[in-house]
Amino acid sequence: MRQLRITALCVAMHGLLLAAEGPLVEKPDPMAAGMSAERLARIAPRMKEFVDAGKSPGIVTLVARHGQVASLEAVGFQDLGSKTPMKTDTIFRVMSVSKPVTCAGVMVLVDEGRISLLDPVEKYIPEFKGLQVNNCGTRNGFECQLSPAQRPVTVLDLMTHTSGLGEPGAGRGGAAPTTRAESIAGPVQRMNLIFQPGTAWHYTNFGISVLGRIIEVASGKSFDDFMAQRIFQPLGMNDSSFQPQAAKAARIAKVYTTNDAGKLDPLEPRIYTVSSPDSGMLSTAADLAKFLQMMLNKGTLNGRTVLSAAAVEAMTAPHTGTMPAGYSPGAGQGFGFEVVREPLGMVRYTSIGTFEKAGFYRTYIWADPAKDLLGVILMQRNTGGYQADMADEVNVFMAMAAAAIAR
Repeated sequence: MRQLRITALCVAMHGLLLAAEGPLVEKPDPMAAGMSAERLARIAPRMKEFVDAGKSPGIVTLVARHGQVASLEAVGFQDLGSKTPMKTDTIFRVMSVSKPVTCAGVMVLVDEGRISLLDPVEKYIPEFKGLQVNNCGTRNGFECQLSPAQRPVTVLDLMTHTSGLGEPGAGRGGAAPTTRAESIAGPVQRMNLIFQPGTAWHYTNFGISVLGRIIEVASGKSFDDFMAQRIFQPLGMNDSSFQPQAAKAARIAKVYTTNDAGKLDPLEPRIYTVSSPDSGMLSTAADLAKFLQMMLNKGTLNGRTVLSAAAVEAMTAPHTGTMPAGYSPGAGQGFGFEVVREPLGMVRYTSIGTFEKAGFYRTYIWADPAKDLLGVILMQRNTGGYQADMADEVNVFMAMAAAAIAR
């Protein structure tokens, strides 16, 4: 009898290990995930209420726990004009959800000793040498004085939005850049920092774009090829890319904006000659769940190691101390992610240590290591400016997902 109990315990432990390190099974199984099927079943009807109210054309949601998808649902339409239904494998422009994926690409090279987080950016992009600081900061004013940067901008500064970089703006006319090197070097030569590096937090898309160029210089490969070979392919993220794939164009959801009357109008997204590391990624709910599961697994998925455990720990730690950082309450800045660091950040039923990221078209991902829970919610709606309800679907979904944990 004792031997039987020992054997049963070994089998159970083996099952737990498989759940922790094995593949993310895409067929929903709430019981295997330790979640309530009844409570999970409430998510899709609640999301449909947002669609029926005209707040979103369509929504895809995914919840996974213990390495097992518990819920994967689609409501509404991916194209309102043709009434094409939203599907669970619809491809979305995930916007700033691209940022932690790009940061993971950097960490691959940190693991290999090709980049150090403390490296000055000028080591890879010479135009960063000698940057000055505009003492007016983000304000426009007269008689603004320039002073030298007290230290170089580092890779770590870029990863945490503490570099002092702003946005390059529309430039000075002329042809659009045709290479990533041109897209970074030109703007940098015209820019001043808005604060001394490392002294404050300011969200900058351009800073993450700079990381894309650093990846190219350090790896000797194009950004798109590097990300495909080192992130997407090992994780089986077969529907993810930084440029639209012609063969999958019919699966890409249309983007909508809210007009002055509160109705949804089609919006043509910007097409980039050079892919955008900060906001250009296209992906699906299942692919993003694979990325998050790799992070929860400390860098591995399906027996493939993408990142070291140390890299994951660095990416998901809050590096900005008590300075105001991020857009979620109670959060600090990790590498591409915002990280819940105090109880105020737990209002959506997330635990301290949860890492999360939002995108402009109302895309959102998060992973909660304490609950071994991850979630993805994807829409394609530009709010047309700040609105009080701009995060309603996300807030509701996150709480409903955590509330469905049964054991």
